Amino acid sequence: MEILIALVVVVIFMVVAASKYKFHPFLSLLLASIVMGFVGGLTEKEITATLTTGFGKTLGSIGIIIAFGTIIGAYLEKSGGAKTMANWALNTIGKSRSVLAMNITGFIVSIPVYCDSGFIILSSLNKAISKRTKIPLVVLAVALAGGLYTAHVFIPPTPGPLAATAALEADLGLVILLGIVVSFPVSLVSYFWANYLQKRYKNIVDTESIVDNITEADNPSQGIPKTSTAFMPIIVPIILIALKSIADYPTHPFGEGIYSRIVNFIGNPIIALLIGVFLAFKLKNKVKEAVHFNWIGEGLKEAGVIILITGAGGAFGSILQATGIGDIIGNSFSNFNLGLFLPFLIAAVLKTAQGSSTVSIITTAAIMAPILTSFGLDSALGKALSVLAIGAGAMTVSHLNDSYFWVVAQFSGMDTPTALKTQTVSTLLQGVFGILLILIIGWIFI
Repeated sequence: MEILIALVVVVIFMVVAASKYKFHPFLSLLLASIVMGFVGGLTEKEITATLTTGFGKTLGSIGIIIAFGTIIGAYLEKSGGAKTMANWALNTIGKSRSVLAMNITGFIVSIPVYCDSGFIILSSLNKAISKRTKIPLVVLAVALAGGLYTAHVFIPPTPGPLAATAALEADLGLVILLGIVVSFPVSLVSYFWANYLQKRYKNIVDTESIVDNITEADNPSQGIPKTSTAFMPIIVPIILIALKSIADYPTHPFGEGIYSRIVNFIGNPIIALLIGVFLAFKLKNKVKEAVHFNWIGEGLKEAGVIILITGAGGAFGSILQATGIGDIIGNSFSNFNLGLFLPFLIAAVLKTAQGSSTVSIITTAAIMAPILTSFGLDSALGKALSVLAIGAGAMTVSHLNDSYFWVVAQFSGMDTPTALKTQTVSTLLQGVFGILLILIIGWIFI
């Protein structure tokens, strides 16, 4: 129990350090990682090796994506493209439904696209709508993040649910069908929570936003871009990533030849976002090349801090995994006969302890696979609901050791206490509602 107690103490320390003493999360995450490494019995060499490996692994999967996403965001803001998107969205859906629109958009986008990538891609639209409607950015961010996160943990072909489906030998089609049925109302939980937050938070959008301060020197004699031009850097990467997900489907709808390889290459999030960057270049129009170069620099400058904090969160999660905290938690709960609540509980504790939803899903599926029969969950429906119960646990809760938490916080201008009170609570509410819905379905049909 020492390591679990230490984890609670370390998390409390990070929250207090950030909120009361304004200690930078990058440093607090690294210090917390070192402390947890020693408490978990790792040697000095193992701690440093795991820190650097976890940092590099996290940034290897998302660092370049963050950089490309911030460049696209800078072009959308500086050129007025974000304002174009906001005008289109508000004219189409109306100001009164902006929060719901972002939640549904996130839900749809995250079925084929990683939630991290989806939030980065859509953050510029979020900011533009916040600026136009005066809805606090934190509200729109929570609604968008909740929609993205829900599909990420419930609906294949995202890797976690897909791996759990394979590990439990569940029917993929049934998991997808039930995943859609369960995940949409779970997504709406974050929408209702965001609406509640709207009553509590004042508009925290920067009144000196670059969108409203494009000078004649930066953007001479130029109106805002056309709607199609503004949306292309966002829509095209999403479509390419979605096509890659379809190509990776077990039935290989694009075959296994040259067309499939091309789709897999250009649909990789890094390549897809790079294409989005070049499409964003079309937004510069008559802007001078020197100014155009500065836009790239400003985007990369913004990316730097986000990348470092995200990497530190990944390092913290890797240290926790190396301490064997997953095995400790799994062994502690696997002997309890709790039905569908057991996979949820194991996944929730694992997620909260080590940060990665995908790792908690895969680990929990491995723990549950040999004991499904003894719990009466070996039917087709039982296996499918077990996958979903694991997914519900894997979103409960997202906090300081989760890279997605930092992506949402940093791209939305939240400080750590605000992100914990909004985004973290949102994932808790979603996870709890998700398992209640799954338990009701299981009680009726199993």
